[in-house]
Amino acid sequence: MSKVLLASNNQKKLEELRRILAPIVPGIEVLGLADVTPYEEPAETEPTFEGNALLKAHAAVAATGLPSIADDSGICVDALNGMPGVLSARWSGPAKDNHANNVLLLGQLEDVPDERRGASFVAAVAFCRPGAEDEIVRGEMPGSVIRELRGTGGFGYDVLFQAEGYDLTTAELSIEEKDAISHRGKALRQLAPLVAKALGA
Repeated sequence: MSKVLLASNNQKKLEELRRILAPIVPGIEVLGLADVTPYEEPAETEPTFEGNALLKAHAAVAATGLPSIADDSGICVDALNGMPGVLSARWSGPAKDNHANNVLLLGQLEDVPDERRGASFVAAVAFCRPGAEDEIVRGEMPGSVIRELRGTGGFGYDVLFQAEGYDLTTAELSIEEKDAISHRGKALRQLAPLVAKALGA
């Protein structure tokens, strides 16, 4: 069985990757960081989602020798000139506190009218292997930031993000609905055939 490492401790990201890869790359085993010998993860110092994804994937390959997938994702808000962007997870501070990030963002947009609350979720996903060319893909989900926190599903900014054409937040969508439209889902579906080809699946 082919193995690939997702360089993340986020269990929900791991489950999402397994759901999307399973039908496209049959027989693949997706490992998380909990399944490998611990190593020092790199600081996300790059100014782009692609740069940070590659940074994490390269570190995972160097530490484990396994083909590795890493993502960097965030929310880009029009009224904040694309911020929080690559700082999304640390928007309220280094603790990566989802609730504090959401509350801070709502506060920053308090006086912004509904028609100017456009935003996009963006994900860059890198696939790296020893001695092979890197693969990098990007997915985006346009929408807007609502005025309250709604829903119990998902993670991160899902509770305040409404995808274009939907009345529910991404935290209120079913897993299947979210996978079909999400930024990460779009990126992973682009990446899956590249992983299948590389691993001979």
